[in-house]
Amino acid sequence: MINIIAAVAQNNAIGYQNKLLYWLPNDLKRFKQLTTGHTIIMGRKTFDSLPKGALPNRRNVVISRTVQSLPGCDVYPSLDEALSHCEADEDIYIIGGASIYEQALPIAQRLCLTEIADTPAQADVFFPNYSSWHEVWREDHSIDEKHPQRYSFVDYEK
Repeated sequence: MINIIAAVAQNNAIGYQNKLLYWLPNDLKRFKQLTTGHTIIMGRKTFDSLPKGALPNRRNVVISRTVQSLPGCDVYPSLDEALSHCEADEDIYIIGGASIYEQALPIAQRLCLTEIADTPAQADVFFPNYSSWHEVWREDHSIDEKHPQRYSFVDYEK
């Protein structure tokens, strides 16, 4: 199954200067819980933004037309090529960036989003429109000492 996972602001913003817009510990926990033991596919800039390189306990796949090898990763020149090297029953999570999300949206079966009740002052990367998807599950969260914005975990299917 092809899943897309992202944290999305109200205006669909997802990043600024190759960094996440929000630091939400529960979002990071959910990301780890959902992706551990599975395949994650990302663009090279997303890989470059990871503080320690390849994420542990996951098959890391990077899409790059210029880089042929990265430590702890399988590297392919296109999303189609990467997917051709995945098993039919494999759980795959597309983790960014914007162009990879755009390419994956028509073929994904599920979106696992953290929708943040905020619009950032600055953003230069945006998640594609997903208004045609149908919400199948939602868990709302209030502001607390570790989470300065309201947010919801929301799963969508086509």
